[in-house]
Amino acid sequence: MVSGMTVRGTAALGAVLLSVLAVPAQTATAAPAGDGDASVRAGAAEDLAAPDVAGLREVLRTALTQGAPGAMARVDDDGTVHEVAEGVADRTTGRAIANADRFRVGSVTKSFSAVVLLQLVDEGALDLDTSVNTYLPGLLPDDRITVRHVLSHRSGLYDYTNDMFADTVPGFEAVRNKVFSYQELVDLSLKQPLGNAPGAAYSYSNTNFVVAGMLIEKLTGKSVQSAYKSRIIKPLGLRDTSYVHPRTTIAGRHAKGYLPPDVPDGTLTDSTEQTVSWAQSAGAIISSTRDLDTFFSALLRGRLTSAAQLAQMQQWVPVNSTQGYGLGLRRRDLSCGVSVYGHTGTVQGYYTYAFTSKDGKRSVTALANTSNNGTVLNTMARTLESAFCGKPAKAAPAASARVAAPVERYEDIAPGIARD
Repeated sequence: MVSGMTVRGTAALGAVLLSVLAVPAQTATAAPAGDGDASVRAGAAEDLAAPDVAGLREVLRTALTQGAPGAMARVDDDGTVHEVAEGVADRTTGRAIANADRFRVGSVTKSFSAVVLLQLVDEGALDLDTSVNTYLPGLLPDDRITVRHVLSHRSGLYDYTNDMFADTVPGFEAVRNKVFSYQELVDLSLKQPLGNAPGAAYSYSNTNFVVAGMLIEKLTGKSVQSAYKSRIIKPLGLRDTSYVHPRTTIAGRHAKGYLPPDVPDGTLTDSTEQTVSWAQSAGAIISSTRDLDTFFSALLRGRLTSAAQLAQMQQWVPVNSTQGYGLGLRRRDLSCGVSVYGHTGTVQGYYTYAFTSKDGKRSVTALANTSNNGTVLNTMARTLESAFCGKPAKAAPAASARVAAPVERYEDIAPGIARD
């Protein structure tokens, strides 16, 4: 329903968007590799307030005033679906954006890659605390870098996208139609030294999930595309999800992506068609709000891995006062004391937030068809508050409203480059 809301019964599973807010529900603690799930936040499933659909719509409308051509969100709430959409999917035709549109999910792909590797752990083909070089001899410069370090962004490997996209639009145009091998991407990273000793610190790097893709292909003997399809897409019945690298197009109905330059001048580049070869297993999946809700709900409900491996995914390394990173999974703590689990995604022309509740019963996926716009990035994070915390409580001005989210200083691509 264009610029509207539909509510209907559904068996679809959910995924929830993450939000960064100033007051944490509980401080994250780092979980040492190999330890038990000591860092998983205490408590079982919370009783959630009803989603604030009007508030969700207002967030999307705000994103439009800040430069997003279109924005949409879907909440799957234990059998009830709320869909909201504002603006356009195509600036040329003026077609309205809708939750039926497919889009590039960017780094949400990392959660898919992590799930495949954890399934391989369940099958006895992989050990999280074994050196990556045991499986891929000679690939990395330090034998101490383990699979766990890679999946938790604690390897120290430099993120090559910092160099690739230092200039946003020229950088994108230089790689839009290029096809890289995994080895070429790793080699770009290794031109720079490790940023820290393996395991010493969290530092987001796309290189880690390029290595994850190499591990998937080495251990399965098949392509990443085949692994996603046979292990996740088909079992969950994800009708809109695909991995088509190096094809440049998005099949079927989809939202176009629009990339602004580093210096705002009103010019937008249509960035829809590209190989996404610069990311591959770190960011090249195509999906929809419905499918991402289904994926993250299934993950947190234990449908994709054993309980033991799901617990491993939730051994949180602190990112900041309100965020933790596990194994290909983010945790965000909201102002109402609820924590949500999923991933954010940035790829040229698309911002995605996809998160679910602890029990997987409520999920939200939100999409704005722009990127390189820190204001929109922060605004879209507020969809999590509306989806999981409900309407803000009415109170006196001095104590009212929720604490504003701190500014996100970087995106999932070129994380070392701060852009307002």
